[in-house]
Amino acid sequence: MAWDRVQLCLLVLAVDPVGIKGLWLRARAGAVRDRATDALAALPLPVQRLHPTLTDETLFGGLDLSATLAMGRPVLSRGLLDRPSAFVLAMAERAPGGLAARLARMLDTPASCLIALDEAAEDGEGLPSSLSDRLGLFLDLSEEVWSDTTALVMDEGALAAARALLPKVALPPDGAAALTRAAAELGIASLRAPMLAIAVTRALAALAGRDLATEDDLRQAADLAYGHRARPISEMPPPDPEPPEPPPPDDGPQDTAEQEDDSQTIPEELLVEAARAALPADLLERLAAGRASRMAKGASGTGAERGGNRRGRPLPSRPGRLGSGARIDLVATMRSAAPWQPIRRRQSDRPDAVLLVRSSDIRLKRFKETSDRVLIFAVDASGSSAFARLAEAKGAIELLLAAAYARRDHVALIAFRGTGAEVILAPTRSLVQTKRRLQGLPGGGGTPLAAGMQAAMQAAAQAKLHGLTPTIALLTDGRGNIALNGTADRALAEEDALRLARAMRAAGVPTVVIDTANRPQPGLAAMAKVMDAPYLALPRVDAHRLSTVLGAALEG
Repeated sequence: MAWDRVQLCLLVLAVDPVGIKGLWLRARAGAVRDRATDALAALPLPVQRLHPTLTDETLFGGLDLSATLAMGRPVLSRGLLDRPSAFVLAMAERAPGGLAARLARMLDTPASCLIALDEAAEDGEGLPSSLSDRLGLFLDLSEEVWSDTTALVMDEGALAAARALLPKVALPPDGAAALTRAAAELGIASLRAPMLAIAVTRALAALAGRDLATEDDLRQAADLAYGHRARPISEMPPPDPEPPEPPPPDDGPQDTAEQEDDSQTIPEELLVEAARAALPADLLERLAAGRASRMAKGASGTGAERGGNRRGRPLPSRPGRLGSGARIDLVATMRSAAPWQPIRRRQSDRPDAVLLVRSSDIRLKRFKETSDRVLIFAVDASGSSAFARLAEAKGAIELLLAAAYARRDHVALIAFRGTGAEVILAPTRSLVQTKRRLQGLPGGGGTPLAAGMQAAMQAAAQAKLHGLTPTIALLTDGRGNIALNGTADRALAEEDALRLARAMRAAGVPTVVIDTANRPQPGLAAMAKVMDAPYLALPRVDAHRLSTVLGAALEG
């Protein structure tokens, strides 16, 4: 059934690629993904491949340097976006914000579609929201194996007939309203979602040869277009209070026409259940963790990006002066100088010069490199439940560290208990050293929450000095009762914690607050808001669940 869904999505997209906008395809590169992308040949648009590092000149066109130099006048070249196409964006999870915005603007003009190939290794929404909000369909092939797949059959004749019928397809009288209500019930705030679901409904009806969509078409459309957009119940706003019931009408014959209209109303509950039935059991929890990570300032799946002129991923060149180790971008410099050659030849005493370059034409190369990241765990080791909480933290750290080698991550551990905080483990990537230091980690005593936050800030500042990008994970039950001066004063301890929360926000270090209390603490949630950090309540947590949620929250 899972592979049947893949074929249905691709058939729907082939019927109306412009109206549905495109497909978000999550899958690692391999034979399974190739089998799905091979079916894109059935789209009624030419297929164009895109890469996250494409420049504006490649997308929108610009000066053709060789033609300009040969003709002696500016000659412009066309960009990839000048022709309606089905654009396939590889490594879409790495698309920078500028490229995502440009592709989003392209999708807002009804001429092309986008297939975003999301190769994210971790769960959570890796695709920029400006693109995921505009793509009508979503497929996740990460769990598919080759033996469970078959060649996708795209009947060109049936697709052509469906495209011819598509302009005549209409929705039931209450179809659009039912899809809109279902989107609201699922916590989907964007109005693009019901519009895309309507396009999917019409494509499904056209595939079936019907000029009027049915309730089954609406249910399938809700499944395809809403499943990946649904929000967890905990994130949904509380429902509006119901208005008081009107007084019963006077006894008498009721309007038959009104009864018939009510009987034709499509219950949105069916559409909601259809969308939820397609979700994996833990998808909503994973999406919640992914959204929480993007709330953290600067949080990302990699370290901080740093500009330079020596190494890293190439960036568009910029005007500048040579010196201080700067490297000239020869092609960009020539392109900047080319349009001015006729004027410069007339003004100079060298009319036969091939190319006259001035200092204002100089363009310098730029690169973007990524620093290593350090995950700083600040763990509450106080109180009677400290031993269980520390065991969970130890297991989660070991599980996260096992995958840190591929991501170039470091892990640090700070424990706060008694009257202060202690750095148990300095930033390291050594699994052996981590296990050895974790084994003797003690617990018990008061809760010096402010001291733990202060130690985490100091560790983050120290990590920045060593060229690392810090991220803090604060695990506590929020019941701080020891002030920074070591006295048992709960009011002063809370005041110190709030002051440090404001300082952490000002420092701009991405932070995730994990509430480990048996019941979520409103005070800790309020402190996380002051800190501008995502807040996750995990009262009953084991090492594997903590590792999963933290990994998703810190990858984002």
